[in-house]
Amino acid sequence: MTLNLFRVACIIFVLGLAAAIAPPALSHFTASAQGASGVTPATITTFNVAGAGTGTYQGTVPVAINTSGAIAGAYILTGNVSHGFLRATTGAITTFSAPGAGTSNKQGTFPDSINTAGTIAGYLSDSHNGYHGFVRTAGGAITAFDVPGAVKNWHLGTAACAINTAGVITGVYRGASLVHHGFVRAVNGAITTFNVPAAGTGTFEGTIPLSINAAGEITGFYIDTSNAHHGFLRAANGAMSVFDPPGSGTGKNQGTVPVSINTAGAIAGAYTDATGVSHGFVRAANGTITTFSAPGAAVNGTLASLLQAMGSGPPTQGTGAISINTAGTIAGVYAKPTGVAHGFVRATSGTITEFSVPGAGTATLEGTVASSINTAGAVTGTYVDAKKVFHGFLRSP
Repeated sequence: MTLNLFRVACIIFVLGLAAAIAPPALSHFTASAQGASGVTPATITTFNVAGAGTGTYQGTVPVAINTSGAIAGAYILTGNVSHGFLRATTGAITTFSAPGAGTSNKQGTFPDSINTAGTIAGYLSDSHNGYHGFVRTAGGAITAFDVPGAVKNWHLGTAACAINTAGVITGVYRGASLVHHGFVRAVNGAITTFNVPAAGTGTFEGTIPLSINAAGEITGFYIDTSNAHHGFLRAANGAMSVFDPPGSGTGKNQGTVPVSINTAGAIAGAYTDATGVSHGFVRAANGTITTFSAPGAAVNGTLASLLQAMGSGPPTQGTGAISINTAGTIAGVYAKPTGVAHGFVRATSGTITEFSVPGAGTATLEGTVASSINTAGAVTGTYVDAKKVFHGFLRSP
């Protein structure tokens, strides 16, 4: 169904998709609570931002949860306008819009990450559809920023994708040649840009960071000259290494997309094989890669390849790991053959527990997407109901 909700804004930015439509449901990988046998089901709380739209592909879209349990995300109104929200551990919700955010179709505020201090990073789309990074402090002060050389129109510009405990931000920008480049923004606002040496330099190729840990290590993917994806790890000193899980495809829109890195340096993500089906992976700090697929995940390579050929983006079949916490527990999404999404939690032992939020739809492009897991094992994400409306949830461990 999708790769993720986590890093949604950056994925949308990278793919140039309609920001108010693609976030929760339709753009990247495929990917009562149901517990494992003999295990007490986790508690699931659902929520909606007051005033969120109730039409198709409108509603509430949580994207990240921090150590204390505060949740950041976006809510989408009628007209496909997005605004940010912060849900406190008490359940109280504060809404916000970044200064300069547009108020028309596919414009607005797109939070993407929240750190332990409650600082939020993301991007805004202005009235000219130009993108700008922003950082919002726990006190509510918002600062917008641009990487020098970034184009600021036609759904181009700067997008902050992740923020670590120190407040250092990583993300992606595009210049006039439409090539993707990575950046790191220090707490003092100083910006350093970087590229993976093997990344392509043609239109829509390049380097796309998605996550940063407390040590300043950054992971993400790069797009080569064949439009295949490969994983990278950038050390805090700038040293770069690249990787692909065994079986990763090398064709257009195939390959490796690391999405999350934890404090220990373990990386979780998904890779697409040569048939267009996605699978989860975890890469240990020593470089060892373990691949996995959720039980019951769809593996229809013919359908996946057909959808790719039709230009609908990367695959709608298989398993996608989205977020990894300090303990190494992973949250993500997988799609069944019917195209219905289900959330999962993968323990460090490899045991995978599926869950679906009560009220989630059971038809194609409906269901549950787990977006982010915190240190305590609490999971947030979105469920899509039978009317294709988005709603938030919190799954307590």
